Amino acid sequence: MKASYLRSMCFAPLALLLASASSCTTNKDNPDEIRERTAQATETMRRDAKAVAEGVKEGMSSDKAININNASREDLLNLPGLTDHEVDRIIAERPFKDAHELVARRIIPEAEYDKISDRIIAGH
Repeated sequence: MKASYLRSMCFAPLALLLASASSCTTNKDNPDEIRERTAQATETMRRDAKAVAEGVKEGMSSDKAININNASREDLLNLPGLTDHEVDRIIAERPFKDAHELVARRIIPEAEYDKISDRIIAGH
């Protein structure tokens, strides 16, 4: 009797351990489900990357130059590198005969002008 009791006491924890191990392994993902989720994630990334690329392309292909003689403050602030103070000075010192006058009148430094020179004009 003692032997059967000892056997049952040894097997009970072993059975409990096996039951827990088998319950953990039944929750494995099906390979088909993994492939499906991967395909969906890949499609989402492809679509998002395409949207970002189109946005960058659109932003860079802005061939329309800004006329510094009549551009709004907001338009001037959208030029890379211009500060609020510089934009206010551009507006205050209008009109300009040539865009390079921004440097000649010491409104912006030459290095900053070089960054935006292809995006600005001084038309009337």
